[in-house]
Amino acid sequence: MNKRFVITGILILVCSIICKLVFIGISKIKIDEFHPASVIFIVDSSASNQSKLEDEIDYLKSVCSVLDPEDSIKILKVSQDSYLIYEGSPMNSSTINKTLKEFTKLDSEEYGTAYGDAIKKAFEHALNMKKEGYIPSIVVIGDLENEGDTTKQIDWDILPENVKKIKKYIPEISMMFVYAHPQKLDLVKTKLTPVLGEKKLIVVNEQTVSNSQRKLLDAIGR
Repeated sequence: MNKRFVITGILILVCSIICKLVFIGISKIKIDEFHPASVIFIVDSSASNQSKLEDEIDYLKSVCSVLDPEDSIKILKVSQDSYLIYEGSPMNSSTINKTLKEFTKLDSEEYGTAYGDAIKKAFEHALNMKKEGYIPSIVVIGDLENEGDTTKQIDWDILPENVKKIKKYIPEISMMFVYAHPQKLDLVKTKLTPVLGEKKLIVVNEQTVSNSQRKLLDAIGR
């Protein structure tokens, strides 16, 4: 009887110790806090980029498909001017399709690529979305060619300084440049890597788009 009592007591003690260790282990597991992302797309619909536009729109949709329903996107059109054509959920495929079809059509009266203006507007949107609790990322889709009004184009000497200023308010901001020629993308890397770093700056040419969605997710902390 005493022997059985001792064995029972030892088993209870061992079980208690195991349960305590399991509880301590579980309590130390940190659950990552989810932060919604705001992906701001800049889409080049100028005449010089029309031949790639269909593939680029498909790419934009593929990025939307890997985002979370709680994320938010904005789409800025770029040609002679730049302006917002969509904002809302990345899951609203029908509206996104209709919007892109309507506002990226070739306009023979427009000439130029206002990439500089578009990036300035994207920065403003990023600052606003940061205040709303989102992690902003800017995705530039197009050939990055400079055409038309030079005041609306990217100044590659000033852009790195502007990114530095934005990072003071949005340390986690990331940028992605897709479908430009490797020579243009090399310029992007040279100018922006010292500011953004390798993880937060993604450059993708037409031949290397296949794994880029995963890189974007990594950049926004997914």
